[in-house]
Amino acid sequence: MSDQKPLPFIYQFASGAIAGVSEILVMYPLDVVKTRMQLQVKGTGEQYSSMVDCLQKIVRNEGFSRLYRGISAPILMEAPKRAVKFAANDEWGKFYRNAFGMPKMTQSLSILTGATAGATESFVVVPFELVKIRLQDKSSKYTGMADVVKTIVRQEGPLALYNGLEATLWRHITWNSGYFGVIFQVRQLLPKATDKRGQMINDLIAGSIGGTAGTVLNTPFDVVKSRIQNTTRVPGVVPKYNWTLPSVFTVFREEGFGALYKGFMPKVLRLGPGGGILLVVFTACMDFFRGIHDGKK
Repeated sequence: MSDQKPLPFIYQFASGAIAGVSEILVMYPLDVVKTRMQLQVKGTGEQYSSMVDCLQKIVRNEGFSRLYRGISAPILMEAPKRAVKFAANDEWGKFYRNAFGMPKMTQSLSILTGATAGATESFVVVPFELVKIRLQDKSSKYTGMADVVKTIVRQEGPLALYNGLEATLWRHITWNSGYFGVIFQVRQLLPKATDKRGQMINDLIAGSIGGTAGTVLNTPFDVVKSRIQNTTRVPGVVPKYNWTLPSVFTVFREEGFGALYKGFMPKVLRLGPGGGILLVVFTACMDFFRGIHDGKK
């Protein structure tokens, strides 16, 4: 994330965890709306015409608490997910800089580092994402997170908890490469901060723009990931949504290009400002831990 000497992994992990939980507590209802809009297929079930329409129908028909249904899985996921995101980005950045003999980060190195960190992060989040998607679906009959895991293992086998891994790799590689790559470029363009407040504003702007860019890149993969993970696997039956790129073409062919960006508005409203919140909280925590670490020397 910067040219400063990286802190030990434990500090990066803790900072990423705190940043992730802070972001999700503020932004989670938008994630529920995004998933509902991604799962709807034209001509079947209740249709949502917009983000506001979806919010209104969920609150009116199912109650306000439904906007937080399934939050236990992402809360448990957020600490390792965001911790791995930022820690992996710093560690891979250090690795690539040493491997290529580059004293400072560059634009291309930031993109490569972000993509590799996204791939690393994917292996952590898949089971949690699958549980979250199953709980957020309007037709969900699961009683909670444990019930989802138990039912999937019993009916589809333990490996089914990793359904959608390939789509998740596509989603996270594209988002992280866009997020960290754009953050690097925006930070170069912004006026240099002279105090903590200026640094926080710069991080909020850079993180928000980075989060928006990552969302534009990865939304089609997120749409098909949601559908792949919401499909119950039946032995001997090839599911309609199975592999990522064929699923992208299926959605495009049957529902049009716009369907690949279903849920884009709540997603970008979450991950744009959410990306800013992530970066601000992560940087603040790292500065705090850097003071503790340096004070011990």
